[in-house]
Amino acid sequence: MALLEVKKLTKAFGGLMAVNNVTFKIERGEIFGLIGPNGSGKTTTFNCINNFSPITSGDIFFKEKSIKGLKTHKICHLGIGRTFQVVKPLSRMTVIGNVTASAFCRVNTIKEARDEAYRVLDFCNLLKEKDKLAKSLPIEGRKRLEIARALATKPELLLLDEIAAGLNLSELDEAIDLIKRIRDKGITILIIEHIMKVIMTISDRIHAINFGQTIAEGTPQEVANNPEVIEAYLGAEYAQG
Repeated sequence: MALLEVKKLTKAFGGLMAVNNVTFKIERGEIFGLIGPNGSGKTTTFNCINNFSPITSGDIFFKEKSIKGLKTHKICHLGIGRTFQVVKPLSRMTVIGNVTASAFCRVNTIKEARDEAYRVLDFCNLLKEKDKLAKSLPIEGRKRLEIARALATKPELLLLDEIAAGLNLSELDEAIDLIKRIRDKGITILIIEHIMKVIMTISDRIHAINFGQTIAEGTPQEVANNPEVIEAYLGAEYAQG
């Protein structure tokens, strides 16, 4: 049984077709990569999955039940968490305050929320930063905080949107390790990433889109060797070579 099925997903903004008839399935326990050039419709696909942006047509199934049209917070309660490409923590709150607020998605008391926040921050190697204001963290810390906030909602499926952007090489290795540890906790991952070192290292399967349409799906090696993917990223002369 697929944990998530995106079926003939289409999203139009006026006359612009941002996502056009995209279909894929994600099995429980997978790390599933979604790639494509800038403007190809990746983040729009994320926005449609959690109804941050309502879909034009098609359907989305989570654990075999349609979530089309559900409110974003209800989709989160069902077990789909996400991060955003542009991180926007509650900047005037502390790191632990940010994660505590997210934990209230699942618990009812401040003690339970605080305890969960401590556990998540420890897992994300942010515990030592817990009393700092979120806005004071460097980009790597804010990316980790974004993940911690999502994990505090206790997702079964986690959507990660370019969490490696802006990181140096050592930080990239730490990000890869964190993603793998999240999967080891039993959380299925759908990830958008431009940095090929990350996406090719961690993904079980990859779905590639361009101009809002599917161009390839398969293992990392299969997708990396696909002529349409090479052309989309590097140009026709490389695909022909």
